[in-house]
Amino acid sequence: MGLEQRFVEILSTNLSPEEIEEIPSLTRELATKLVQRIDDIPLFAHAYALLGNFTYGDFRPVDLLTYAFDHELAGVCIHLLDGEERSLGQASDEELREFGAKAAKLNLRVHLEISSTRKADVDEVVRIARILKVEHIRVYSRYEGYLSEVLKTVDADLQYLIAIADQHDLQFYFEQHEEFKSYEIAQALERADHPRLHALFDFGNMINAHERPMEALNHLAPHIRQVHLKGIKIIPEGAGYGHRGVLQGSSEDDMPSPRMLLELLLLGDAEHQLIAFALEQENHYRAPAFRTATDGPDPFIAYRDLSTTDLPKGLSLEQMLIEEPRWAVNQLTYVRGLLAQLREIAMCYLASENHTASFEEEQEENL
Repeated sequence: MGLEQRFVEILSTNLSPEEIEEIPSLTRELATKLVQRIDDIPLFAHAYALLGNFTYGDFRPVDLLTYAFDHELAGVCIHLLDGEERSLGQASDEELREFGAKAAKLNLRVHLEISSTRKADVDEVVRIARILKVEHIRVYSRYEGYLSEVLKTVDADLQYLIAIADQHDLQFYFEQHEEFKSYEIAQALERADHPRLHALFDFGNMINAHERPMEALNHLAPHIRQVHLKGIKIIPEGAGYGHRGVLQGSSEDDMPSPRMLLELLLLGDAEHQLIAFALEQENHYRAPAFRTATDGPDPFIAYRDLSTTDLPKGLSLEQMLIEEPRWAVNQLTYVRGLLAQLREIAMCYLASENHTASFEEEQEENL
């Protein structure tokens, strides 16, 4: 099998025939860029991949640092609530300073996350970020109401994020989190038009907003600075779709992960646009449909609670706490394996190009 054929075969996973036709051809420029980006990819551990152990076990935020260091990752993404009474949100200032010092000692970057854009919640995460000396904060809104009303509230919240970001030298990342379509978030960010506001792209959340994965990525591409990687099984629900978290890259995974990963790797010209690829394995997580094919121009957006993963049927709590770290490593193995395949193809292509160029130069010299 030729290099181009292997390249297309890997990237065709879960794509439509039309999307397969849009896979870019291998070129010297693409191959060179791909190798550079893979070699420098900032892979992060995500606390959600170990949420069961944080919620029902005895994991502490420092355990995520240890996990990331042991697996040679660049940093961690962690929610203020991860760990319940042991979480960063419940920590004393001294405990926060100890966590920040541990991350610095291990040379790990820390990105904080909250599930809100409300002023009180933003103020609290900013307080903690300043103690930890953290710059990057993920947010998303959870308002109920008609879309036009909710978007007005989000616009106002974004203005507050801008003010506090400028005041404290912070960067905020709005995640597309199941209820908004990606173009709606892109338009909100464009209305705000500020260099400290960005998008965080999630590999599965667009399904619940009744979007196709590549369509959602293309809408948000200019704004994406972080990504949550995961696998999902798409579940039809009436005129919409929900999803269930599955092992990324497994036979159950309906996401075009290779193609999306390639696009995200190539974003940015001289420098990589993304600063974090977070490994958010969400095995057994469930999320309902929020948008449907029958939505009118101003649909009602239902309130969504915080994300959580219930104990899977047929699996005891003790078993889940044991299996969960293995699921996290499973994802890391899959992603690194996929990156290695893409890098090998790119390197072989560049080697063949160099050989062809050398041969042509030699032929010219012999004339």
